[in-house]
Amino acid sequence: MQEIILQTPTMTGKIYVGEDAIKNRLPALLQGQKNFVLTDTNVYALYPDFFKEYFDGTEIFVLAAGEENKNFQSLQSILESMSKAGLLRTSRLFAVGGGVIGDIGGLAAALYMRGISCVQIPTTLLAQVDSSVGGKTAVDLGGVKNIVGAFYQPCEVLVNPAFLQTLPQREIKCGIGEIVKYAALNGEIFDALCKQDTLDEPQFLTSLIEKCIRHKAQVVQADEKESGERRSLNVGHTTGHAIELSTGLSHGEGVLYGMFMETQTAMEKGVCEKEYGEKLQQIVRKALALTPMSAPDFSGIAKDAEKAKSDKKNTGNNQITMSVAKAKGVWTTLSLPFEKYVQALENAVNSL
Repeated sequence: MQEIILQTPTMTGKIYVGEDAIKNRLPALLQGQKNFVLTDTNVYALYPDFFKEYFDGTEIFVLAAGEENKNFQSLQSILESMSKAGLLRTSRLFAVGGGVIGDIGGLAAALYMRGISCVQIPTTLLAQVDSSVGGKTAVDLGGVKNIVGAFYQPCEVLVNPAFLQTLPQREIKCGIGEIVKYAALNGEIFDALCKQDTLDEPQFLTSLIEKCIRHKAQVVQADEKESGERRSLNVGHTTGHAIELSTGLSHGEGVLYGMFMETQTAMEKGVCEKEYGEKLQQIVRKALALTPMSAPDFSGIAKDAEKAKSDKKNTGNNQITMSVAKAKGVWTTLSLPFEKYVQALENAVNSL
């Protein structure tokens, strides 16, 4: 079991990675206060023995699985359940699930009595390598992802790779989308993905979880509220979110397409080194090929691009701002007028 410390101005949190993380840490975290568990229908059905062993007698809220349930209505129901359970300011919320549960659970913990302790137990690859770490919490509103939320750090994150054994192949691919993001920012992870022929090999993925977490922890420690360096973690996400919302692809799949298109755009604008950018695109192609599925219809990419106008990195003036890969281990920002952004995406689609 590996311990990673994430120290920010608001919290000194700990992240434990390994198959002993839950067994070694969870019993102690349950002691001394009233607890509340948030999970979803998929995880609750898959792991009845886990919930029986650790959370017997604890109030458990089971949310219907799916991004479409990460909304204000669900948040209100969770908060009402927390209140009825008699939680106090000293209570603790355990978010057991993927990115949706981590996001909405973290926000519920941040809001209830102006903040109670939160423990993240991520069960998907995407949540383990990325979303459970760093304290971003949110719900979706008006068709825009994560537009209402707060920065609220969990006290601990318990990452057990054994949960990945029950993930569908497409969920593994979704998590690999975030791993490819880290490859664009971290030379060691980039080299590992370049050399690996089969990106979804279980032992290989397990070896990358800690590396991704350590990279993110270092970035968050330097910039908790995303005013500078933390924007690097949005590589591929401006376009990726737009594609996700328009096509119904998973978050990770959207990020993969977004990474390809934004890298292509950065190369065309002379921002990204061509040889490096092409290698990054090769990694993206390997990831996209993991599950047999038809490529989305991007004939309406101009309409899809409209979703990018709501991206939180934009500063107005009809500009779309992207965090893009520049060179191995180096990133930068690229802003384009919306019309030129649309043209760049249309050009990139032709290169897919």
